[in-house]
Amino acid sequence: MAPYPTANVFKPGHRIRLDVSSSNFPRYDVNHNTGGPLYGDREYTVATNTVHHSEQHPTQIELPVQPAE
Repeated sequence: MAPYPTANVFKPGHRIRLDVSSSNFPRYDVNHNTGGPLYGDREYTVATNTVHHSEQHPTQIELPVQPAE
């Protein structure tokens, strides 16, 4: 899933952090991680997040840069 489109100005020396998470409750509804119905599912499963970063499983983040006006 790709992040929602957004725009930020990063000045020299600023850093970018990426957080990987299964949930952002209460901002977004809980993901039950079962593949069942989004609303009304009574079962829950703990999710395990894995970020692969090797030669066999390369990882990248693309950040388009707009030219300064």
